[in-house]
This record gives sequence, C-alpha cells and structure tokens, in this order.
Amino acid sequence: MKNLLKSIALVFSVACLFFASNVNAQTSTPNPWRFGIGLEGGVPTGHENNYSNFELGGTARLQYDAGSNFAWTLTSGYYNMFGKDMPGTNTSYPSLGIVPLKLGIKAFFAPKLYFGAEVGAGFETSGADNTKLIFSPALGFANKTWDVGVRYENFSGQDDNFGLVGLRVAYAFGL
Repeated sequence: MKNLLKSIALVFSVACLFFASNVNAQTSTPNPWRFGIGLEGGVPTGHENNYSNFELGGTARLQYDAGSNFAWTLTSGYYNMFGKDMPGTNTSYPSLGIVPLKLGIKAFFAPKLYFGAEVGAGFETSGADNTKLIFSPALGFANKTWDVGVRYENFSGQDDNFGLVGLRVAYAFGL
C-alpha cells in the first residue's frame, strides 16, 4: 500500500511538473491591433490661410502592426478651421469643418521613429458639402502609449485646393 501511495505521489508530482513547465514554455504573441485617440492642431496653408489662422480637431486611429517595422492605419475624426476676422468688419469668415477618412502606413526607420503616409477623403461639413482628396505625409514618434506626429495634409477637389501643417498628439493602447 505504501508503494502504491508513493507511486501515485510520484506520478502526480511528475504530471504537475510537466503541466507547469508546459504553461511556462508557451509564449503569447502580442496583439497586433492598437487604437489611439488624438488631439490635432494646425496652421492652414494655401488660399485657406486667407480665411483661417488655425485648425483644431480630434481623431481616432486604428493601427494594425503588420511587422516589427511596418503598420497599416485607418484614421477618422473631425477638423475645424476656425474663421478669422474679416478686415475692417466686426464679423468673421465662416469656419470650415472637415471629416477625414484616411488609410495609411507607418514605416519605422529607427526605433520609435516613423515615416507615415495617408490617403483618403475629406468630407466638408459646412457650406458646399464638397468631398476632397486627402494626401498626407508625416514624420512621427511612437511608443506603447504615445504617438506624436507632424504632417502636411493636402486637400484637393472642386477647383479648391489647400492644405495644413499639423501636429497630432495621441494616447494609444493595445486592443
């Protein structure tokens, strides 16, 4: 009986060690999906600079890490180019609102430093309700929590082309 109990205890101990070592030997792959919420600020360029001095907005970005140095992005949100005062009057030009929808890439050329490029559509929300083609190259810094990028964003269409130089500061987290 003692030998049977010793054998059962030995088998149980070996089984526990086997399962414990299997649990420790498994590696979990990190989730490639990230989500970021950003605050945008910028200066309009081109003819839009005649009507607005600054842009302020917010964006949400979904990111899929396709490799250690490459990621796909999908960005949307809202930009508002605030109308500046008309010369010699007490009124302002109307503000221009745009909802961007952009698909892009991030290519990391050094640890935490990336080149980005996005293309998409910008839907004007005030006035003519035009849709603009957006092209946006960027340079940025990203770690596990923060994403800070500087970009030039070009809006073109309906014989009305303009741009902005912008800064995006975002809080990002894994999904």
